[in-house]
Parts: sequence; C-alpha cells; structure tokens
Amino acid sequence: MSQHHTLIDWQRAPHAADANTYSRNHVATLNGDQTVAVSAAVDYKGDPACADPEQLLLTALASCHMLTFLAIAELQGFRVEHYRDAPVAHLEKNADGRMAVTRIELSPQVRFGGDKQPDDAALTRLHAGAHRNCFIAHSITATVTVNPVTEPA
Repeated sequence: MSQHHTLIDWQRAPHAADANTYSRNHVATLNGDQTVAVSAAVDYKGDPACADPEQLLLTALASCHMLTFLAIAELQGFRVEHYRDAPVAHLEKNADGRMAVTRIELSPQVRFGGDKQPDDAALTRLHAGAHRNCFIAHSITATVTVNPVTEPA
C-alpha cells in the first residue's frame, strides 16, 4: 500500500472584503513542490481566484476516474488520443441534514485513435470498470454518475 502527503499552510491575514473576519486563503504544496492557492468556496467568504476544497475533491475523483479509464482502455487494446471532462459536484444537505458533496456528475469526452474503436456498449463497460476500480470513488459517499461522450476521430 502507499501513503500520500501534502502540506497545508495558512497564516492569519485580513479578509479582503470583510474587516470582521479573516482570510480563508492558504497554500497546498503537493509533489514536486507544486503549489495550489486554496480558499473556501465563495459562498463561505472564500477568494474566487483560488481553488476551493470542493473543487479539489471533484478534481481528485475526475482525475482518478480518467487514469483508471486510460489503464483499462490500454489493457483492452484501445488507443485513447484525448480525454476531457467538465465534472460537476453538488454541495447540498445530505440525509442527516448536513452539508456535503452528495452528487458528482462526470461527463468525459473521449477520442480514440487506431483501428480498434469501442462501440457504445464497450464505452459504457470501460467507464463502469473505471468507476468500479477508482480509489477515490471508493473513498467518498457521494453518488457518482458518468455520462460519457465519444469525440469523433
């Protein structure tokens, strides 16, 4: 198994628009010393120029689904030339009345190259396999819906 690390660094600073509170802005440092500017969602006094935790959760799930999809497609002899997704996360009250990301919709657009092209049934199986094997999907309680679109070659 493996461990995964990040560094979150926040320093008190005044909020840019509300003198009665603090800035939610902070920095996440990832592998290779990549830094991501993070804040709360705008609805929670966050900075619209920064990523928010809900976006990062959504990105983690969509990226995991894509990487798993690419691996399964390659194992089955399909050549993926391009993959693009514009996923949406829904932050709303869950069954316990608590705010949570309850639903995530993936809308991957995939373009295949080469002679072997998946039909609709094969594409559905590829995405189902990706969802079934995605580590992040196993780690969350949100309902995930995949609505794939195949790009023309």
